[in-house]
Amino acid sequence: MKKRSIAIDMDGVLADTESQYLHYYEQEYGKRLTKDIFHNVPEAEALPNGSIFKYLYTPGFFRTIPVMAGAVGAVRRLQTRYEVYIVSAAMEFPLSLFEKKEWLAEHFPFIHWHNIIFCGDKSIIDTDFMIDDYCKNLDFCKGKPILFSAGHNAGITHHLRANNWQEILDILDVVPTN
Repeated sequence: MKKRSIAIDMDGVLADTESQYLHYYEQEYGKRLTKDIFHNVPEAEALPNGSIFKYLYTPGFFRTIPVMAGAVGAVRRLQTRYEVYIVSAAMEFPLSLFEKKEWLAEHFPFIHWHNIIFCGDKSIIDTDFMIDDYCKNLDFCKGKPILFSAGHNAGITHHLRANNWQEILDILDVVPTN
């Protein structure tokens, strides 16, 4: 029997980009900010001085992003029942292609390269489920969309929401492994 499929976004879902932005900002300006600055604010506007776009074009930014809490174990468990694809709209930031590939190899070495999709537009993805932090990707999802909570999407109410990886597992009813 064919497994159902899941497309999982990288930035803001597997990779904790908000923490990375704050780390880079603190390194550059010596000022520590909290994730509260992202609440109901478009991600690109959350940090002063256009810093976010600067960081997105900085070598090493994508390679050193922290892993989202619970993501590795949850993805391993999802693989027991689903065909899991990692999908990232990586074309906008050309440095990110190689860095994201290396990041996945380090943190998710159990994801086969056949199951990694770097694209420009996620509307081409045809999976049973899509987990993403952006409505621009979920609004055109061919399967069941699941919105992964992030500061910038706090006000969104038209998609099923998961606040963390345990909630993803609960939604997808993945039986715990021992």
